Amino acid sequence: MRKKCIRSIYVAAVAVFALPISPALAQSGETDRGTEGAANGVESVHVTATRSGKQVQDEPIHVEVVGRDDVEEETSMSPGGIGRLLSETSGVHFQINSASLGAANLSIQGLRGHYTQLLSDGLPLYGGQTDSLDLLQIPPADLEHVEIIKGVASALYGPSALGGVINLVSRRPEPRLTEEAILNATSVNGQDAVGYVSAPVADDWGFTVLAGLHRQSRNDLNADGWADTPAYQRAIVRPRLFWNDNAGDSVLVTGGFTAEGRSGGTIDGGTVANGAPYQQTLDTRRWDLGSVADFRLGQDQTLNLRGSFMGSDQSRLWGNVADQEHHGTLFGEASITGQDASHTWTLGTAIQQDIYHSRNFRPLDYSYTVPALFAQDEYSPARWLTLAASARADFHNRYGTFLSPRLSALLRLDDWTVRGSVGEGHYAPTPFTEETADIPSDRIMPLRNVGLETVHAASVDAGRSFGPISLNVSLFASSIYHPQRLEEAAVPDRVEFVNAQGPTRTTGGEVLATYNTGPLTVTGGYVFTYSSEVDPQTGIREEADLVPRHTGTLTGMWEEDWGKLGLEAFYTGRQVLDDPTNENPYRKVGRPYVIFGALVEWNLTERVSLFVNAENLTDVRQTHYDPLLRPQQSVDGRWTVDVWAPLDGRLINGGLKARF
Repeated sequence: MRKKCIRSIYVAAVAVFALPISPALAQSGETDRGTEGAANGVESVHVTATRSGKQVQDEPIHVEVVGRDDVEEETSMSPGGIGRLLSETSGVHFQINSASLGAANLSIQGLRGHYTQLLSDGLPLYGGQTDSLDLLQIPPADLEHVEIIKGVASALYGPSALGGVINLVSRRPEPRLTEEAILNATSVNGQDAVGYVSAPVADDWGFTVLAGLHRQSRNDLNADGWADTPAYQRAIVRPRLFWNDNAGDSVLVTGGFTAEGRSGGTIDGGTVANGAPYQQTLDTRRWDLGSVADFRLGQDQTLNLRGSFMGSDQSRLWGNVADQEHHGTLFGEASITGQDASHTWTLGTAIQQDIYHSRNFRPLDYSYTVPALFAQDEYSPARWLTLAASARADFHNRYGTFLSPRLSALLRLDDWTVRGSVGEGHYAPTPFTEETADIPSDRIMPLRNVGLETVHAASVDAGRSFGPISLNVSLFASSIYHPQRLEEAAVPDRVEFVNAQGPTRTTGGEVLATYNTGPLTVTGGYVFTYSSEVDPQTGIREEADLVPRHTGTLTGMWEEDWGKLGLEAFYTGRQVLDDPTNENPYRKVGRPYVIFGALVEWNLTERVSLFVNAENLTDVRQTHYDPLLRPQQSVDGRWTVDVWAPLDGRLINGGLKARF
């Protein structure tokens, strides 16, 4: 009786919450399953994004899972954000796009960072288009694992997932009261304090709460009057409430609030080339509320309901240009999943609304409302073969109706697992991408005749385990037609988005190997990526900017009862520096570089440990090679060149972790 009451109340609440949202929510939190990961203990993970509930190794769509062990290591390296955790994933490139504020995006397989959809438990709690600072504002302490879908995922997630999906899966309540604390300090005068509480409330109920305080000072490492690391003060709180009857019915309710003040630019009397100071600040207040529920309708069918709301108010300053902005995302989704002996199917509908409003630059305002229908079927005629077909129809209030299909296959050939996938996706342009993260709003022309972007993508990967060694090899290719590109406008000192003449083409491959035996785990990865686009002035196809051709990783971790010792190395190859609105006057190609790091953690007791982490031991910095400041202001209003190498140099952090 109580279970029926909970179900009825929840269904009614979601109906009231989601339906009046006006048409718009196509991207909920579906997650796909991914790579075999015996070495990382993720083979038993049930990926939430594909809705089918299979284990990661049984899913035909390739999904990589960053397991709990890696998440725990990240809390020692960077307690305040998840950017580093995700950047260590093969095929994912961490790209700083604001030399003033340190904002960054994640580029997946060579595609621009704004094509990647960030979800939390399948919900767009960080907006339909992720802000460049979100990765730096999400503490990893309450994450169970992370699911990463590489390549076009519009068939399940809608037009914001053109390049891939990152789904953050939260930790569930533990059977008894658990309290955790992390205290951290850095060599650039940064401090973090993070607390996490998990507890049962009743037989079926439990809750978790994450809270964090984070700060850092501005630092001018090369004494040029410009802050190489920004200052920030941030507070975050995220409570979650869980109900699970352990018979197939469950409800998650989550909320969050983040307040941050961030500043960069000139410091201590410093000036730019015109002799004047130039400061850049950003104050953010973001809040969200969301819920995910699963209810069994019968022996083989499940009703899934999702809904969320996100609001963000930001006050910005670029020198003497100021603005106040509001971003909002409303989302709702309902689907039914069923299965029989050989099929697992899903039918659903969703609606999402994304809005942006500027106080001082009204022509940049937009409101997108996107209702959608989607379907998926996974068919397994034999144990060695699984075929999957999915499709989504989005009904965009501005760009019309478009269909996003995807086909995938999983083959088990003796000891090999082979996956292949082809798909199509679409992206609705906005005036904000990683190219505009550092550009004053008064320099950006409103969108005029910029049309929808369309991508065709394909990938194939093969994996196998050889005793303690696991190996995975992938090939990928994509073509984005009518890509949105930032160019100099006809109006002086203004830039505008246009659709490029020819497609952006990206091809590449990945090799990932892991050795795991006893206390030692060693992981090595190499990625080759080549991306090209057509120059609008010459009509000649040339290499795309800020896409490294070669990247590589090598990490090792030794764990014993006393603690753990980790070593790592990261290689980033040449990058073309050919930004059409902010050309680098010092060089046209970035230099390759290697970064080394080390982590030591001592277990003082079973519940208390100390850690020391060293990043970038060789002190690689872009300002070792060239100035960061430009000799004159670029047409887009920036005083700095694009960032292609680290700005913060060598970084040491250390602290204490306690569990009670």
